[in-house]
Amino acid sequence: MNRICTICARGGSKGLKNKNLIELLGKPLIAHSIIQAKESKLFDIIAVSSDSEEILSVAKMHGADHLVKRPDKLATDVAAKLPVIQHCVRAVEDNMSMEFDTMTDIDATSPLRTIDDLKKAIHQLESDHDATNLITGAPSRRSPYFNLVENDENGYVKLSKSLKADVLRRQDAPKTYDMNASIYVWKRKSFFSAKSIFTNKTVLYTMLEERSHDIDSEFDFEIVKFLAEKRGKLI
Repeated sequence: MNRICTICARGGSKGLKNKNLIELLGKPLIAHSIIQAKESKLFDIIAVSSDSEEILSVAKMHGADHLVKRPDKLATDVAAKLPVIQHCVRAVEDNMSMEFDTMTDIDATSPLRTIDDLKKAIHQLESDHDATNLITGAPSRRSPYFNLVENDENGYVKLSKSLKADVLRRQDAPKTYDMNASIYVWKRKSFFSAKSIFTNKTVLYTMLEERSHDIDSEFDFEIVKFLAEKRGKLI
């Protein structure tokens, strides 16, 4: 079974400037994901997609097998992630004249995952005959049935989701999860035709909250830095 790991890292970032290259534990942020993918020995190819020559250069320096220059139309603030991953995989397959059975994308800005998370997520999808793809998440800190609220059309606050009977304790609410943007896995049969990361056969791999922080701001980075330094390493 052939597997590819993609790491898609755009050069521009509004929340935290050059976040994919910011130093964490003595290495550029993107390097941790590349090294983790290599150390896992799960993948035949590790490919990095970026519109930034600097990011691609750093990726090559830290062991990426294949570099894919992202077209401008896929490098905007509003570009969806799935087409970027599809473009990256197509580019590698065309260049190498091979096909992959399992596509895994790991986010450079979610470096707290472990190799064990990677192995278990991929195994979960590959061993599920019916599932098309897998996402990762952690138990949500706020429940839409209990203490997550939104404004209605009149500007008044209401629970985001309601049930026939009131939920008086969080424990009694249906389980919900926060997507953590850490690992995405697809089977080939559904990958190139997918229009969204959600299908009616998408499954979830649950990760611990302390491994589920995504960097989108300076505050996020400080949290990840604290947890990474506490762990001592990210492999």
